[in-house]
Amino acid sequence: MSKMQRNIPLKDFSNYKIGGPASFFLEVKSVEDLKQGLSEFYGMFPNGESRPEVFILGSGTNVLIDDKGFSGLVLRNLISHLKLIDGVNVEAGSGTSFKDLVDFCIENSLSGLEWAGGLPGTVGGATRGNAGAFKGETKDSIKSVESVDLKTLEKKTRAAGECNFGYRTSIFKKGEGEREMIVSAVFEFKRGDREEIRSATYEKTSYRNKKHPLDYPNIGSTFKNIPYDTIPDQFREEFKAYIKDDPFPIVPVAKLLALSGLKGREAGGAQISEKHPNFIVNKGSASSNDVRSLIQTAKDVIKKNYLIDLEEEIYYLPPAMQV
Repeated sequence: MSKMQRNIPLKDFSNYKIGGPASFFLEVKSVEDLKQGLSEFYGMFPNGESRPEVFILGSGTNVLIDDKGFSGLVLRNLISHLKLIDGVNVEAGSGTSFKDLVDFCIENSLSGLEWAGGLPGTVGGATRGNAGAFKGETKDSIKSVESVDLKTLEKKTRAAGECNFGYRTSIFKKGEGEREMIVSAVFEFKRGDREEIRSATYEKTSYRNKKHPLDYPNIGSTFKNIPYDTIPDQFREEFKAYIKDDPFPIVPVAKLLALSGLKGREAGGAQISEKHPNFIVNKGSASSNDVRSLIQTAKDVIKKNYLIDLEEEIYYLPPAMQV
């Protein structure tokens, strides 16, 4: 098991290259590591109410970490494995990169994740947030999810239908699973032609590489796209031309940000990307406050122009879960 560390700079573990130190930091490579590490951590704080918060960090591709750091425990998830079961099922550790899972599917001629070509992040993060694109979602292939309750340290296994998957959410993001850490997931795929799967996956990877501002540090899409049925009546006719299926009818946030003249807007070292305005990039010296300022500007402008409340797809650290 890894040793508990103190005052570790979190910017080194963030795609944004932003963030102050974690008071406590522990890398976990197995369920046993997780349970032992938490037991030792909790033993440092006999009074349960005084325990610092706990945050689970995957690959750092969708979390904005405050420059002041985090006074609690950061669990860096390194539980990584891939196992083929019965020819079409794959068990993946939650710390496995989604790219590795996609590549594993290609090599084993398994179809179902072609939409995820080029998707950043980990299996755990994608499952928790039900990541998706190009009419596909993580939930479409999930058979079951195993997690550990961070308070009781008990293992739980849920079938996909028990995970309350929704648009960029699940029971682990909003619900009784919020205080749990996903440790693995079993996916169910279909057999297919390896080269056809490879080609379809590469097409999505190429699209992301072309459309997304990958030259600068970023943490992906800042806001969730907007379900068309939530658009105020007075704007529905105007927005019909922008509808996409994701997998249900949505209006891309990037389109509204562009229409509102927010492309290229800057605050300190942060910028609303000119290439894809739903990305906020670090141009070299951005602070967490710079990014937060642009997020608030975007929310204010879209609310004023279209009466729409944007909802972040990214996470903030802090706040985190209390266990």
